[in-house]
Amino acid sequence: MSDTDLAPSIGFDDFLKVDVRVGQIIKAEPFPEARKPAYKLTIDFGPVVGVKKSSAQITHHYTLDDLQDRKVAAVVNFPPRQIGPVKSEVLTLGFPDADGHVVLVGVDRDLPLGGRLF
Repeated sequence: MSDTDLAPSIGFDDFLKVDVRVGQIIKAEPFPEARKPAYKLTIDFGPVVGVKKSSAQITHHYTLDDLQDRKVAAVVNFPPRQIGPVKSEVLTLGFPDADGHVVLVGVDRDLPLGGRLF
C-alpha cells in the first residue's frame, strides 16, 4: 500500500485496540548499526507504560539535541521488534514530508506522560 492509498475501513473497536500514548524522549543516541540512518530513542511514557526504547528514521529533520525532552506519540502495544542490536519496544509515529522524510507527530501543549489518544 502506498501512502496515497486508503487503508481498509475498520470499526471503532479495531481503533481502540491500537494504544497510542504521549511520551517524552529522555535520551537520543546515534544508531550507526541501522541499515538506514536512524536514532535510538529512550522514551518515558509515565508510570503506567514506563520507559521504552524505539528506533526511528528521523535523522533528516532532527538532530540529537532537537530530540531531548521532546514530546512524541507512539504505539505502545505492538510486540517488540528486533532492529539490528536494538529491541524496539514502541513505534514512534510520524508523517512523510514531500520527499518521504519523517516528521514526528507531536503535541502542542504540556500533557501528562502516558496520556492515551482518543
